[in-house]
Formats: sequence, C-alpha cells, structure tokens
Amino acid sequence: MADLKTTYMGLELKNPIIAGASDLTANIKKIESIEAAGAGALVIKSLFEEQIQLEIYKFEEELHKNDELHAEMTSIFPRLEHAGPAEHLMWVRKAKDAVSIPIIASLNAVNKETWVEYAQRLSETGVDGLELNFYSIPTTNHMSAAEIEDSQIDILESVKSAVSIPVSVKLSHFYTNPLHFIARLDVAGADAIVIFNQLFQPEIDAFNEKQVFSMTLSDEKDHRLPLRFAGLLYGVTNSSICASSGIYTGADVIKMLLAGANCVQVVSTLYKHKIDYISTLLNEINQWMDDKGYASVDDFVGKLSRMKSNDPWAYKRAQYAKMLLKQNPLG
Repeated sequence: MADLKTTYMGLELKNPIIAGASDLTANIKKIESIEAAGAGALVIKSLFEEQIQLEIYKFEEELHKNDELHAEMTSIFPRLEHAGPAEHLMWVRKAKDAVSIPIIASLNAVNKETWVEYAQRLSETGVDGLELNFYSIPTTNHMSAAEIEDSQIDILESVKSAVSIPVSVKLSHFYTNPLHFIARLDVAGADAIVIFNQLFQPEIDAFNEKQVFSMTLSDEKDHRLPLRFAGLLYGVTNSSICASSGIYTGADVIKMLLAGANCVQVVSTLYKHKIDYISTLLNEINQWMDDKGYASVDDFVGKLSRMKSNDPWAYKRAQYAKMLLKQNPLG
C-alpha cells in the first residue's frame, strides 16, 4: 500500500485529509468517528470573538438585573465570573484527550487583544496547532486594503510571539493580490496557509421581506480557485499549503496535491456523504497511486504546479484566450 504521509505546519500527518472546522468537529463522538474513518488530522470548530462578547454581555446582564432590588444590595452574585469561553477551552482539552491524531484549534476574532489572549488560552489546552481565520468584512470605506493587511500581519506576528505551537492562517480570496499577502504572511512566520475559507453570505427572502442565514455547502467546482493558487504557491513559499473548498472526491484531493498543496480540508463532502466517507477518499487515493506507481505522496506533490508544469500558460490569464480560440472550447 502507498505511503500517504505528509507534513503540514511542521506536523507529520498519516495522510493529507484534514476534517475542517464545523459542527462535525464540535462533538466528541463525531471527532472519534473522524479518527476512526482515517482522517490525518482535524480542526476543532472555531471560537468566535462575537460569541465570546455576546456571552459576556448576556452574563453581565443576567448578573446585575436585580442589583437594585434592595437598598443594601450591591450585587446578588458578587464573585461569579463568566465561564463561556472557559467551557469551550475545557471542551477542546477533552477533544485532544479523546483522539490521537493531531488536533488544531480554530480562532476567529476581531480585536488584536482577543486574538492574542485566546490564542494563548487555546495553546494551553494541549492542541497541536492553531488556525487563525482572517476575514475582514468591508462594511465601510474608511479603511484601505493596505491597512487591513497591515493589521492582520500585526495580529499574526503578535500571536506567533505569544504561543509556541505552529500557527496557520485561513484566508478568504478577497485580497487584491493574495500571492503578495501570502508572501507577507510567510515572512511574518505563518507555518501554513489554508486557501480558501468557505464563507457564509447573507440572503434575502423576497416573499417574506426578511434576511435569511443558512448553511450552504460548497459547490463541486469550487475547488478550482484553491487549485489555481496551490499551483502558483508551490515552491515559492516556506509555509505549508492546505487547499479547501469544493473537495468532494479522492480525485479532487489528488488534483490539489498535484498542483502543490500539502494537504486538504474537507467539510461539505462529510455533510453530504457522512464521516465514514473519509475512508472512501483514502481508498481512491491509494488506488490511484498504485495504478500510477507512486510509492509516496511526496513523489507527485507539485508535479503540475506552475514551477514544474510543461505548460507555462496553465495558471495565466492567457488561458482564456487559448480556450476562446478553440473551434469547440466546450469540447
């Protein structure tokens, strides 16, 4: 059988399939099932700053709603502290103890102080790595792209100074030049880059005239964008590359590795086909490697990257022109 081992953010994984952060990685039984199905690692469901702040606000509101019930009462709960984030941290520790595969914590914050504080707290749970979810929602025109990027670089550098475990950065594709920003993240110490985050977008119910928020699975063709950037990044960054979005089959995993990714994160395919489908993905990769005569993943990673490709236009805009000049571009 082929050797599927790979290295990601300095961690040795038994294979390149990582279960990405989701509700599937927020339950001990499901986490155990993910390990049993053969995943190389998993990312715990994210801790969000909005969640932290909302829980603190609700707790404080409940804590003090009856403070003035009696003239001599200053507080009826004088020594209680908010325990919401502490409960999440305790659960992460239990998850780490429950399985032997690498566990990566996930953090999605806004303020620099929160990034650093909870990066430290998560690192103290014993997790093997930390994933920072960088996504700046442009709701005003008061901050430039350069200011957003500078702020995120500063956060990464501060987190790296505060923790001793490897740190990855999960990006959206909303950067003018992702390659330039990734190069800056590389210099700032990112151990890995995850491309790209599957973001939830607002929707409107036109008939009932209200906003709707629902989970949408990635499309099976969404893998093409991370594939492009994996191919462009191979050989030009020291950071590990993890591809994410639209990865449904063993063939999709193989494509990402051929382009230059070290590993992939899967979520939507696990919702669609259930957790046990990880074993199917691994079997498909093994069969392909056996058929091709590859003994290890390292034998073909990056084989079709821009750096190694025989077609210099494979990752260029000119590819559009080549397609349009064909007599039958759809064929």
